Amino acid sequence: MRTAKGFTLSALSVALVSPWAVSAPVASAPLLLAQVVPGSPTTPVSPPPAPGQPGPVAPAGVPSEKEGGQGPQQPHKKPAKPKKWYHALTRWVDPHEAPFIPVPYIGTDPNSGTTLGVIPTILVTDENDDIRKIIAPDIVHNPYFGWGVHGRIYNYTSPDEQWSAIGDIFERVQRSFDGEYQLGRLRNTNWSFNGSAIYNVDGTPHFYGIGNESPQINQTVYTAQQYLIQGQIGYNFNHAWQLQYTARFEGVDVLPGTLTSVPSIETRFPRALGEGMNKQLLNRLSVVYDTRDDIIIPSKGAELIAYGGVASRDGILNDSLYTETGFDGRAFFPVQEKTVIAAHMSLRYLLSSHEVPFWALSSLGGDDAVIGGNQPLRGFGDGRFYDRDSFSSSVEFRRNVATFHAVATQVEIEVAPFVDVGRVFARSSDSPFEQLHKVYGVGFRGLARPYVVGFVDIGHGSEGTAVFTGINYPF
Repeated sequence: MRTAKGFTLSALSVALVSPWAVSAPVASAPLLLAQVVPGSPTTPVSPPPAPGQPGPVAPAGVPSEKEGGQGPQQPHKKPAKPKKWYHALTRWVDPHEAPFIPVPYIGTDPNSGTTLGVIPTILVTDENDDIRKIIAPDIVHNPYFGWGVHGRIYNYTSPDEQWSAIGDIFERVQRSFDGEYQLGRLRNTNWSFNGSAIYNVDGTPHFYGIGNESPQINQTVYTAQQYLIQGQIGYNFNHAWQLQYTARFEGVDVLPGTLTSVPSIETRFPRALGEGMNKQLLNRLSVVYDTRDDIIIPSKGAELIAYGGVASRDGILNDSLYTETGFDGRAFFPVQEKTVIAAHMSLRYLLSSHEVPFWALSSLGGDDAVIGGNQPLRGFGDGRFYDRDSFSSSVEFRRNVATFHAVATQVEIEVAPFVDVGRVFARSSDSPFEQLHKVYGVGFRGLARPYVVGFVDIGHGSEGTAVFTGINYPF
């Protein structure tokens, strides 16, 4: 079960690339040549003209005193043109006059269908045109769940401190809240902290059974009611090395599905582990090595994480549910100006398991890489494949193809062909590199440094093509 990070600001890339988001060119001011003003304290007064000689001539376009003007001190101003009758409407889509930017919302996902709407997006920037806050409410429509409203606030207090709050509610089923606070992101002090709280009711998760070859014909749907509280505390030995402790309390209630076009989970998997309410308390210890030059938009360096943990069904610290170990690595190689090769690999093992609910198993599918959780396979929906262990790897060729000024900040457009491979397996003795699912695709991203990445990723796998939109890189 992936955590709810459902901010699809039409990938924000729609906002950044949309025609009305591009600032109009500013007309250059006329060049005023050095103009001598009689009586100026810094300029000697010109002597009076000789008898019978004409006096100084005013610059062209400037009325003389005899003509009713004030001499050369006041340049002539053209009368302002009256605004057109339709200006009262067009000002709302002019970034220079509108109180917000109306961003088209196009959220699409293989599981949840297409959601359409408009987001009146307010971007708050500082004196360097860096985005400091995003405020983005909206009204949207989904074919499965009807009309809904979202509210989002992303606050970038500083590179070291950030917080966000996201919530939504629809006519039917869907509702969520996701709050997150981060402090010590740059590791300039001894301690770093990340805390999050999530409540989510989602009617779109699909389940196909357990195993790397679970057939598409076994597709079912269920409603997941999830709540999660997580805290991460890291001790920073220096900028590169960190020892991190994660405590996560999570509960998931697997309820019958509500989509009439897909069978509900209990009709095909009446005895699937995980139906009904299940809880887990996870304690995880990680060693982190991080040399990336930027956390959000890296161009070089690597982040390597080795972790181990125990999850309990009851109690505070025991393995009554499972024990885990794993590795997650991300590396970034600048190959030439404006071009970066990004690579990711993840390997997770459940060393022991005691009737683990399917949503807590290792899983593949979707667009997001969660350390110790779901891994990307962008030709399939979220959680397409479940089993005890998993392997995943991705490579992207990120190329900056355009840069322009839009929405009060500098915007970069990036194209990124990618390849995803991965598999799930039941025994630790199985090879992670055999029977891999493969996905080929291309991503389009809008970057507003230093904090915002909006994406549209299109991937094709053995079951067809999938499209994902959202915020932040997949890894």
